[in-house]
Amino acid sequence: MRMRVLEVVRPGPLTTVQDEGRRGVAHLGVPRAGALDVAAYRAANLLVGNPAGAAVLETTLGGVAVRPSAAVVAAVTGAPAPVRVDGRPVAWGAAVRVPAGALLEVGAATHGVRSYAAFAGGVAVPPVLGSRSADLLSGLGPAPLTAGDVLPLGVAQGAPAGVEGVPLAGPPGELVLRLEPGPRADWFAPEALRLLARARYRVAAASNRVGLRTEGPPLERLRTGELPSEGMVLGAVQVPPDGLPVVFLADHPTTGGYPVVGVVPEEDLSAAAQALPGTGLRFVPQSGVGRPARRR
Repeated sequence: MRMRVLEVVRPGPLTTVQDEGRRGVAHLGVPRAGALDVAAYRAANLLVGNPAGAAVLETTLGGVAVRPSAAVVAAVTGAPAPVRVDGRPVAWGAAVRVPAGALLEVGAATHGVRSYAAFAGGVAVPPVLGSRSADLLSGLGPAPLTAGDVLPLGVAQGAPAGVEGVPLAGPPGELVLRLEPGPRADWFAPEALRLLARARYRVAAASNRVGLRTEGPPLERLRTGELPSEGMVLGAVQVPPDGLPVVFLADHPTTGGYPVVGVVPEEDLSAAAQALPGTGLRFVPQSGVGRPARRR
């Protein structure tokens, strides 16, 4: 039986293969990687009948165009974008049939940042340390797509889901991130923590898969110098010397020496993946971070 493949015709500004990421290897210095918008990634797989963990294509702003060697069911979720098959508009956020040799085009995102193109059977590039994800920090996994790349597809395993059964959230008009305390909140002045709770930040253009960078009022430290390197987790909000918080995303380093003022819960990070530069950002401290002490 001839292997089904996708030929990359137009790679877009940055398109990578992503799945659930490399879990359980941070102690080896290996980042998790994986899809940034986990909710959109899972919805795309559900639409085409893939099992959990199947690999998809994650685009960034400018879309992608691919040509399958055999008929395949595909779906595009995440950032809304025009989708066409051989120039004919087809549905975004729904399972569509792409004939053998037809050109599937995902256009530029009309809202948000990252779209997800799933194919029945999944993108079956060889796994590295248990994942097919591209890690742009360490260089593990497949490289970002280039024109002429050929990607193998796996064997379709399930029936596509009905569109009404897959919830698809829109990109945020304002990004609101909950913030759990510490572990290094004591490195910051009390005024800085109160500022963090009320300030309005913006998503910086320098944001990427490693971290969401911010623009806004800097946080004042109580301590100078830096920490010895310590473990970093997904969602950690690290504060470098310029005082501007950085929210660590899927390709973040596993260690770091700048203090972490708090941690954003993982379920809030899908919205962060879709926040365009300039999007307003608020941190909502939980468990007392930045809140005035209760009087007794």
